[in-house]
Amino acid sequence: MNRVSRLLMLAVAWIACILGCIGVFVPVLPTTPLLLLATFLFAKSSPRCHAWIVSTKVYRTYVAAFKEAGGIPLGTKVRILAVSFTVMGLSAWFVQKPVVWAILGCVAVFLLWLMLIRIPTITPERVQLIRAKEAE
Repeated sequence: MNRVSRLLMLAVAWIACILGCIGVFVPVLPTTPLLLLATFLFAKSSPRCHAWIVSTKVYRTYVAAFKEAGGIPLGTKVRILAVSFTVMGLSAWFVQKPVVWAILGCVAVFLLWLMLIRIPTITPERVQLIRAKEAE
């Protein structure tokens, strides 16, 4: 990969990361997709930045468990849905625009499909077992 495309991907990764962090506080700004995009672009453009983002507690708790064990424990899924629906509900209440409600509704349906159908549910013991094997 040439230097210009690496720098361009790194710049877009940082923009996505910053916007994802801002999205925690700003209604309707998509946090998770932006941070996943940042992780992907960091992996392609900067090993150091990728190592940083995958070492964060949030990444280890939610993404690493999925990558290592092939699913997400039920308790984690419930937490993800509770936080997501709370934030989307607050966003809908504050913004009060039908187009925003439609977008949030689509996001909610997609998130339900993802958590209930697409991503397998695993036991917390399985995640702990896989992490223990990797720690050895």
